[in-house]
Amino acid sequence: MADESIPPPPMDENEKRVVNEFCHLLEKSKQLFNGLRDLPQYGHKQWQSYFGRTFDVYTKLWKFQQQHRQVLDTKYGLKRWQIGEVASKIGQLYYHYYLRTSETNYLNESFSFYSAIRMRAYYSKASKEERSLSVYRPDLMVKKLRFYARFIVVCLLLKKMKLVRDLVRELAKQIDDYTGTYEPEDHMEWNLVLGEIKAFIEADNLISVLDVDATSIVVSHRLTPLNTPPLDKMTHIHYTLQEIIIVGNTHEQVKFSELTLDMFRMLQSLEREPQEDLSNQIYDASPAPGRQPFENGDRPGKRENPHKYLLYKPTYSQLNTFLASGFKELPPNGAMLLYISADGAHGNAKHTDDAAYDLGGVVTNSRREGEVNSKPKRVGTLKEMHCLHPGDLYPYTRKPLFLIVDSDNSSAFQHFPNLFGQPVVCLISPEQVPTTMQDMRQKGNLFTLFLHCPLMAFCHVCSIIDIPITLWDKCQNIVDKFLAETSKLFVRSRSIDHAYMQFIGDDFLRLLMLRFVFCYIVLILHRGFKGPSFYPLSHPALPTEEILEHPTLCKIVLDLAVVLECRPLFAEPGEGDIHVVT
Repeated sequence: MADESIPPPPMDENEKRVVNEFCHLLEKSKQLFNGLRDLPQYGHKQWQSYFGRTFDVYTKLWKFQQQHRQVLDTKYGLKRWQIGEVASKIGQLYYHYYLRTSETNYLNESFSFYSAIRMRAYYSKASKEERSLSVYRPDLMVKKLRFYARFIVVCLLLKKMKLVRDLVRELAKQIDDYTGTYEPEDHMEWNLVLGEIKAFIEADNLISVLDVDATSIVVSHRLTPLNTPPLDKMTHIHYTLQEIIIVGNTHEQVKFSELTLDMFRMLQSLEREPQEDLSNQIYDASPAPGRQPFENGDRPGKRENPHKYLLYKPTYSQLNTFLASGFKELPPNGAMLLYISADGAHGNAKHTDDAAYDLGGVVTNSRREGEVNSKPKRVGTLKEMHCLHPGDLYPYTRKPLFLIVDSDNSSAFQHFPNLFGQPVVCLISPEQVPTTMQDMRQKGNLFTLFLHCPLMAFCHVCSIIDIPITLWDKCQNIVDKFLAETSKLFVRSRSIDHAYMQFIGDDFLRLLMLRFVFCYIVLILHRGFKGPSFYPLSHPALPTEEILEHPTLCKIVLDLAVVLECRPLFAEPGEGDIHVVT
């Protein structure tokens, strides 16, 4: 790694020992880091010890270069970009540990390292000698571009949007410099990355919440004690959400870094707000690995968030593998959630006794697998290979399953049988939106938006694009009132299916069920949504009179419309143009 064109100065024995130890730790860290890609992406225990060893070596390497910086600078020729590379690898480690554990605090750890790289300009303050040789080192520029792309992903997940916009501007300039200096073959790919980021940020900014000086405020949508809907103290907690699989394959939807906008919104809705670690500020003399994710390979006793897998365009075999892994890892009182945002594959039969396969399903991957030397199939018998049918999920209902399907063929999942006596709940999206909203599909599906942020979705269907923070807070209180009232109705209902009551004790699942009811009532009252295909469904069906058409809930929705000055868009309950799903 040192500049080989200049012979290193002579070293005494201690300096040789320092340089040799550094080289050993550096090589060991590279080997371990490169081995991470060979670890299985599923399961909990197969990768833990390996991650532990990797963290341990990088901790030693980071502390070692801090303690012996002068010797390494003068005798080894350590460059600032090389320090940046070590810091970047540690940032990547924490980010991948977040992906594998779903613990949002590790995003803060990752952020601290990436932020330090930028603040200390590890990748830009190269020596004059190195700068003169940079024409031969386009790989250094690529490292810098990759650093920016990774940092942007972490900032997006932490909703640090002002910093995201700054980073995007810096990345654009770096791409221009890279293209102008080297004329590389991959310049189109980097411009595509930049375009994806910009489109993603724009699409996610559906509603602007404005401060008193008209500046946009970032609103977090993760779970906090303040937005957790109340639960009757007498309610028995049967199951807690432990495993989550989030699947995305919607053709028109914007995406970045293998995250569609729907996936991005749903993963935030299924996480608690990370707590800032005040003991590990980024303004210290130098970043250092924070608390070890685990000691001696042991998993922490209590997990803040359910474990989740993020699957972008998985093949059928990949999805089945992750479903089986999640199923296997479920503890005795655990439930699994499968969320799918995908294009539909319609079946060949409108009316059939076989709801398992004849009604089609959702396509999780559009890849076409070649059929070598195969005979032509009869028309109508060849089904989409990577279509997930309702019947494909039947084996996994041996344990508690909570299913959310957001698709234009979601109704294929409305007749989900309970074969094993375990609780099974399906929340099913509308299959249509008004023609005035059809060109908005690339900005995410409406049903997912309601589950992610009900107030933002309400504003969206009412064509409200900006709202003062004082009005937002007032409206959020009305939404919170709706959710609290709905929670009481769930508990009091005598006809509600027991599956809902077995899931309602979990904060995340309760929030999703209550937001579903809000979505349903808003859409059946909104004059622009006319007909059953415009409304969401649930299976088992929720009680109509006790919950879905309850006068108190309808009144709260209409009160919200009055406050936002969009009351004419909504009909009175019972008016002729409301088509209630029964």
